[in-house]
Amino acid sequence: MASGAASRSEDEEPLAGPKRGSAQASGAVPKRRSSSRFIKRKKFDDELVESSLAKSSSRAKGGVEPGRCSGSEPSSSEKKKRKKFDDELVESSLAKSSSRAKGGVEPGRCSGSEPSSSEKKKVSKSVSTPVAPSPIPTPSLAKRMKKSKQPLQVTKDLGRWKPADDLLLINAVLQTNDLTSVHLGVKFSCRFNLREIQERWYALLYDPIISKLACQAMRQLHPEAIAAIQSKVLFSKAEEQLLNKVGSMSQPTLDTFQELLHKHPDIFYPSRTAKALQLHWQLMKQYYLLDDQTVQPLPKGDQVLNFSDAEDMLDDSKLKDVRDDVLEHELTVADRRQKREIRQLEQELHKWQVLVDSITGMNSPDFDSQTLAVLRGRMVRYLMRSREITLGRATKDNQIDVDLALEGPAWKISRKQGVIKLKNNGDFFIANEGRRPIYIDGRPVLGGNKWKLNNNSVVEIASLRFVFLINQDLITLIKTEAAKMAQQ
Repeated sequence: MASGAASRSEDEEPLAGPKRGSAQASGAVPKRRSSSRFIKRKKFDDELVESSLAKSSSRAKGGVEPGRCSGSEPSSSEKKKRKKFDDELVESSLAKSSSRAKGGVEPGRCSGSEPSSSEKKKVSKSVSTPVAPSPIPTPSLAKRMKKSKQPLQVTKDLGRWKPADDLLLINAVLQTNDLTSVHLGVKFSCRFNLREIQERWYALLYDPIISKLACQAMRQLHPEAIAAIQSKVLFSKAEEQLLNKVGSMSQPTLDTFQELLHKHPDIFYPSRTAKALQLHWQLMKQYYLLDDQTVQPLPKGDQVLNFSDAEDMLDDSKLKDVRDDVLEHELTVADRRQKREIRQLEQELHKWQVLVDSITGMNSPDFDSQTLAVLRGRMVRYLMRSREITLGRATKDNQIDVDLALEGPAWKISRKQGVIKLKNNGDFFIANEGRRPIYIDGRPVLGGNKWKLNNNSVVEIASLRFVFLINQDLITLIKTEAAKMAQQ
């Protein structure tokens, strides 16, 4: 503080010197200022700038400073000193104001010292003057400005209700004034029950926050989406009364409904079209809702008439059946032709059977008195003339009764694949003695097991298929002989 006061006194000395010199030159004794304070407070920077600017403007206008006579002219040294003092004063005030903007402390004042009462008065005066805001905002202020500039998340707190649902709900309620009808007739994006629809409608009416969010979300909808929603709005009672005027027996066109729209624009919804009116009129006609239509009462009694009962009640004689002679003649000719073709095929059936059997080899075998059974394949027939035969693949060292290699590729078949035996009771059994299974009528018989063979059984060995056929006459004779021997 002392250094600040010293600098102030040194700065004021060049100004006081010319004043005293001019007062002495005019012959008057200058009055000395006195104060009870030991050290005077420096003026604020704004006051210094204003006083310096006021002095410079008064000098520019030719004014006279206090303490100097009007007739006296300042000397050249006084002018230089005054100009230098004004320049230094303006520079110091600008430097101090910039340091205060950055949070600095004025020179000559400690950070912990408090201003006096006169200083507080001057501070209040300086605060009352408008001060331009600093160009650099604080970080907290910048964050607040960013948050305020961010767009409001409108659809965040809407929940299951979408903006399209809200708009559809509002339009439907305005048309029908009945939430129950809205629940039954409007298809929302979710399946809301009646209670949810009521709560949403009351929230849109009385909750300012939900109402504001819903309105902002609906304003953001695309015009095409809004048009699609408005086309689904329910028909009001007044609109249906106007549509009832169109008779059910008439055949109205689009022009009829277009004329109805032009006559009553204040009753129909603004987005209604002639096509929409025609479709709704057709639905009303289908469900017998027009004024000139009557619904037949149900028959009395507990039994409700169903489709079959109604069909039985019809009288066939009352049905108009127009006989077409040309069609009847064509049907008769076609029926006669098909019957003739069927007879020809029946007569030629045995000829075709012989041809097929000669190509495929599937003709019925002619058993002789020594053949017990036949293992018939696609290419070869194997005759079983002994009570036991072996199946497999013949090699130089291994001779078997039935060589399956004659039927097809047999490299997967064992050299002794199986054995077919005839028991005394007339039953045939096959025993698998190879590594691969033998399939009898689709059932696998693994190695070491046996299975009974019946007439027409299908035997499959390594993708080679055979049909096992039994000579029933010879087997019957064997059975009778075995029975006689058992009785003896």
